[in-house]
Amino acid sequence: MPIKIPMALPAAEALIKENIFVMDEARAVKQDIRPLKIAIMNLMPTKIVTETQFLRLLSNTPLQLDITLLNTASHISKNTSEEHLATFYKTFDEVKHEKFDGLIVTGAPVELLDFKDVDYWDELCEMVAWAKKNVYSTMYVCWGAYAGLYINHGIEKIALDKKVSGVFRHETLVPEYPLVRGFNKQFSAPHSRYSGVKREDIEKVDDLLILAESDEAGVYLVANKNGREFFVTGHCEYDFDTLRNEYERDVKKGINPEVPKHYFPDDDPTKTPVSTWRAHAHLLYANWLNYYVYQNTPYDLNEML
Repeated sequence: MPIKIPMALPAAEALIKENIFVMDEARAVKQDIRPLKIAIMNLMPTKIVTETQFLRLLSNTPLQLDITLLNTASHISKNTSEEHLATFYKTFDEVKHEKFDGLIVTGAPVELLDFKDVDYWDELCEMVAWAKKNVYSTMYVCWGAYAGLYINHGIEKIALDKKVSGVFRHETLVPEYPLVRGFNKQFSAPHSRYSGVKREDIEKVDDLLILAESDEAGVYLVANKNGREFFVTGHCEYDFDTLRNEYERDVKKGINPEVPKHYFPDDDPTKTPVSTWRAHAHLLYANWLNYYVYQNTPYDLNEML
């Protein structure tokens, strides 16, 4: 599919090597269609890695996407160069006069903080409120999901006794729901988090529907029944070695982390892990783009309700 991004973006080279159709501006303007406008609020510290992961998943569709990468103005990134951010990213203030077909809010390594102690919390609250009227459908991921559930539905996140890290089996609860159409009854997905939400708190909100969960990892997919919000508590965008890199990083820090569950062959961290979730990850984002963005968003975004 034609995903339109600047050809100088580091992700472009990686995606081209994977035979993913990347289109530049000159070719895009020759196609007589309106591309879907998708914004990604990238809250992760390793922004180049994260942007590549999400762009890979968004590529699995025949639709043309016009991607806008966003970062917060109220937080200074220590792991991504100012040059990269200045070249490829915009702040919320720079785009809040626009409307978008879709928005992704990524996770962030701030789970141990109270929401209001996060330095960009006010900015994020403003963006989430803006998205209700200016974005047709929003996908909130991991910490972003907990933030979205709290801001929009008053659901508190809970601190876990220990980090949930590994690849867990999940069950599809509403297989006829378009977001999970084509999913196996059971599927795998990675988690890497210190927080969670209680199932019963979600069930108290009439607008919300739990689509998938894990006996070990808890609630995984939650939908607003109007199709305008989705919440993913895991990290299906992760590469096969992301959990390994996180584990080795924490070992070097002396944190003494537990080995991620169901991830390394024979639970042996010296062995190379294998991705068992990529098909489900591609299907999740393809379904979102098809059923909840492309088929529902108005051609003229100014007509968005």
